[in-house]
Amino acid sequence: MIGLLQRVRRAHVEIAGDSVGAIAEGLLVLVGVERGDSTVEADRLLTRLLNYRVFADADDKMNRSLREVAGGLLLVPQFTLPADTRKGNRPGFSPAAPPAEGERLFAYLLSQAQALHPQVAAGRFGADMQVHLINNGPVTFWLQVKGA
Repeated sequence: MIGLLQRVRRAHVEIAGDSVGAIAEGLLVLVGVERGDSTVEADRLLTRLLNYRVFADADDKMNRSLREVAGGLLLVPQFTLPADTRKGNRPGFSPAAPPAEGERLFAYLLSQAQALHPQVAAGRFGADMQVHLINNGPVTFWLQVKGA
């Protein structure tokens, strides 16, 4: 499972002009589900997202986590993240989980996040979304969680 996280001042997702999820300061995370992923990878990714130290401490060092700053978490499903881009001029999507499995695991990740963190919003699986953000830094990290 892949999480492309961006530290943001604020972010929101629109579908057909309607805002479906928004946060103030926190993390916007584009989520890609890979073939073979399970709830184990979703749980590991969520643990990392909540505890990844990307927010500044008093010395302006990245030493504080999303939990510590009580920031928002905006999860956005993005099936293109697992794409195979190693060759050619067109991405291959065989590494991505089938749509039904991707949707199931994204829903699981979202429900777990909502149970563990007070400020969680999300985009909608399979929708044509417009994602708006102000990246703070910019700070962007690629987290990839593989099976045991």
